[in-house]
Amino acid sequence: MKKILFALLVCTLPIFSAYCADANTDTPPAPQPRISLFSTSTDWQALTGLRYSEYRGEFIPSSGIVGRGLVLYYLDGFPCYGLGEGVRVWIGPRNKHEGELRIACLYAPTEIKFTWRNATRDAEQAQSTGILTCPVDANGRDLTIDLGNCEKGPDWDEYK
Repeated sequence: MKKILFALLVCTLPIFSAYCADANTDTPPAPQPRISLFSTSTDWQALTGLRYSEYRGEFIPSSGIVGRGLVLYYLDGFPCYGLGEGVRVWIGPRNKHEGELRIACLYAPTEIKFTWRNATRDAEQAQSTGILTCPVDANGRDLTIDLGNCEKGPDWDEYK
């Protein structure tokens, strides 16, 4: 039995050595650039000495932009960041809406940005069109966003 194992080892050793030699001569793959996304929002309170407060947004629809429906996603930006399910809002014709804007801020913002696209209420999630920049009126922790005063930024394909 020992002779058979020894013979098997002797026969496979050259094959194994050749495999290892080939593996060592291959050039390693080119490194792929890594993109690391991180948020500093958790540090804003510590860095500024200001306290977070929750703000809620209410929208005044504008037929010029709402159409069959308007899907908005809040874009985090100093001094605020979005809270969980409170970053997506659908606004429809005749003052219908689904979702609410809920953000945590160090102070009431005077302007906020959304990604936007026109879509019906039950439409599947899809790529948005571009950025919508809106002035904000604050009354305590209640924010009012009049969509008629918002400015459409460039579409995403114009950023390339």
